[in-house]
Amino acid sequence: MSDLKSKTVVITGGARRLGRATALAMAGAGADIAITYLGSADHAQQTFAEIEGTGAKGLIVECDVRREDSVTLAVEQVLSRFGGIDVLVNNAGIFLSGAFENITLAQWDDVFATNVRGPFLVSKLCLPALRKSRGRIIHMGSLGGIEAWATHAHYCSSKAALHMLTRVMAKALAPEIAVNCVAPGMIDIVTDPGRGKRDAEFFNRMATKTPMKKNGTAEDVAAAVLYFATASHFITGQILTVDGGLGL
Repeated sequence: MSDLKSKTVVITGGARRLGRATALAMAGAGADIAITYLGSADHAQQTFAEIEGTGAKGLIVECDVRREDSVTLAVEQVLSRFGGIDVLVNNAGIFLSGAFENITLAQWDDVFATNVRGPFLVSKLCLPALRKSRGRIIHMGSLGGIEAWATHAHYCSSKAALHMLTRVMAKALAPEIAVNCVAPGMIDIVTDPGRGKRDAEFFNRMATKTPMKKNGTAEDVAAAVLYFATASHFITGQILTVDGGLGL
């Protein structure tokens, strides 16, 4: 597959998990890949090596998507290396849980700063390059932005805001840029070394609740991102759930 041949893709938080799987899928489709990382330098180096192992050109850039100066520098480095941007994947995010009454103001603000302000800021600073290429923006939402999870008030609220931001941006940035969102459900990344101890009982229980009788994989999510990156430019403002029917 070479639908992205000679295209430049930027993936925030691309060192691990969904970001890594997306980076490798995009590289396999022929794209040159720039990934950002914040606290995962070793994983970023490993993913960079895997990207270049596919024959694609790669770049890793340290970036805090919450800070305008950090994002500005990261975008400058990408443009200096590749000369343009064709696809932006706003993948960097925070997942936190907690009883509603125990969520602190600092936790609330940090989740929104990463999950909502980050995609807004990165998108805004990439606009000139994306307008020039008539490119695409793909946000990483969540089933939690559609369903109400009692112990994830800050996370669910932030992803719901990101879903609305997707729709607003699709209107505001048309016709030059298509903007869409992938909303994963229960994703079991068994082999991720940064995930910590896996709760097998929890994932087995969630699989039984899912109509497809299994949990999703990082590759399932990456396939959905790749779809939006290569689909008709006429498709915009869409929220695509990747949940095996769990949200039905």
